[in-house]
Amino acid sequence: MKILVLNCGSSSIKYKLYDMTTKTVMAQGGIEKLGLPDSFLKFTLPDGTKKVIEKPMPEHTVGVELILNTLISPEYGCISDMHEIDAVGHRLVHGGEKFNSSVLITPDVIKKMEECSDLAPLHNPANLKGVAAITKILPDVPQVGVFDTAFHQTMPAHSYMYPLPYEYYEKYGVRRYGFHGTSHRYVSRRACEFLGLDYNKTKIITAHIGGGGSVAAIMNGKSVDTSMGLTPVEGLMMGTRCGDVDLGAIIYLMEKEHMDVHTLSDIINKKSGVLGVSGVSSDMRDIEKAIAEGNKRARLAWDMFEYRLKKYIGAYVAVMDGVDVIVFTGGIGENQTITRDYICQGMTYLGIKYDKELNSRTRGEEVEISTPDSKVRVVVIPTDEELTIASDTMEIVSNK
Repeated sequence: MKILVLNCGSSSIKYKLYDMTTKTVMAQGGIEKLGLPDSFLKFTLPDGTKKVIEKPMPEHTVGVELILNTLISPEYGCISDMHEIDAVGHRLVHGGEKFNSSVLITPDVIKKMEECSDLAPLHNPANLKGVAAITKILPDVPQVGVFDTAFHQTMPAHSYMYPLPYEYYEKYGVRRYGFHGTSHRYVSRRACEFLGLDYNKTKIITAHIGGGGSVAAIMNGKSVDTSMGLTPVEGLMMGTRCGDVDLGAIIYLMEKEHMDVHTLSDIINKKSGVLGVSGVSSDMRDIEKAIAEGNKRARLAWDMFEYRLKKYIGAYVAVMDGVDVIVFTGGIGENQTITRDYICQGMTYLGIKYDKELNSRTRGEEVEISTPDSKVRVVVIPTDEELTIASDTMEIVSNK
């Protein structure tokens, strides 16, 4: 079975085509600057070389059509006809309380997703444009939606409710939903497979840390808490998002700076976090370089970032009354060795022991960095959200 996985943003479309017989990637790439005159498709050829096709793409249907035509082109393609694609799996961001698992996309599902758009105004409408594009171009091909929020729907009410007047939950669904669920689900399961543990009898903390980041507490195969909330702003300090901050401070700044909600949204989503504190960059590689050059604000941003990560991990140890496995994933989790050093060195009370030299050379690969006598096992597991989406799509389409 050949499955195309699409991740449609407001100005981008990422894709991977899988042969699920062997679970191999046949083609991958993405469109950037969608809707702008200088939009382009960038993809990787089988020999590893990159190719760029520049073409004005005013909207998603044109972009999806270019992707499909590239997949069947004599020069760059890997299939002879686009109808060789058996199904399409979509990364969908927000399913609210309506979806607790991946689903076959139907008109009713689309309607319910539209009802969730207020909760993710930047993501859900763009996701739905990808669904509409495939419906127009390949109307007979089944489509499956895999929601970022679905995995966290097992959280108990005392985890997901906010201490606000209850009427706002009833009227607007204001509560914690969490994100990165597909990644947390994949790496937690994969970690147990890798370590030979029973997923349904293990306490796991997964740290998905990159430009955006979240931590999840997973007990006996179910998410019981996660750091992101109603939106992806809550929780960890991130590249440009502020994470947890006193709401009183936000109100104070709004009054002092005469901000409207749009200005405030821009600040907390795009101008805060590592970028806002350091004044250098949202990329931790740039921060590391600036620290080496003696930049004190870069040092402060780094310390804040790692401190808040450790605080959340520690909180989730308390939530689950212990932890068996800590998993690092995401761009920083998989590649930033000193972040893993900081966590392992700073949580010795848990009985964590790790191989510092092994950790220092571990980047982007599955490795257990804890030692055999460590009470908590610490692993690096590269995430594979697209394969999870493809696997869910295959299962749902095969059983429909």
